[in-house]
Amino acid sequence: MGRLTVSAERPDPAAIAAAVEVLRADGVVAFPTDTLYGLAVDPRSAEAVERLFVLKARDRDVAVPLVASDLQQAMMAGEFGPRERRVAEVFWPGPLSVVIPARPSIARASLGGGSTVAVRVPAHAIARELAAALGFCVTATSANTAGQPPAVSADAVALALPGVDLLLDGGDAPGGAPSTIVAFDNDGPVLVRAGVVAWDRVIKSLQ
Repeated sequence: MGRLTVSAERPDPAAIAAAVEVLRADGVVAFPTDTLYGLAVDPRSAEAVERLFVLKARDRDVAVPLVASDLQQAMMAGEFGPRERRVAEVFWPGPLSVVIPARPSIARASLGGGSTVAVRVPAHAIARELAAALGFCVTATSANTAGQPPAVSADAVALALPGVDLLLDGGDAPGGAPSTIVAFDNDGPVLVRAGVVAWDRVIKSLQ
């Protein structure tokens, strides 16, 4: 495992570029977000997604979430309707993921047998810069093996997942609850997963 120390406020472009090289070679990069440490691969690569599932011993019926550098990049991964755009504009960057229909470029294996993907723009410079430098969203599933506690420090990632190709050490992540996940159906918003953003705030943002 390679390991690079990176400022959480001003990520070194050289470190981000090194991480992007790993991603473009279908590798796995661990990185901090505004909630937990995550695992990044290029979600367009079936080979990279397979490596991610094997590394985490993750159930293939569970879809893999993404993070984007901004709303425009998030729209490259899936289709946003007016309600999805509304909550994105209110809560991004931040810990709210929006479930949207995935575009064909996303590897089907990452969708857990479905046709949608959860995406967000995190309030963390390293995560955003990584996606920006790749030119596409990256996966952001928690950096732990299935069933184990999510990692909130680089040392915890190194201990739990020595098979990661590159670890971007940006200091401790905040920890606590994961991102809130919201979807929309014909009747309105649906809480997919409770998290940092309170559900009543999501409801109020749509009124």
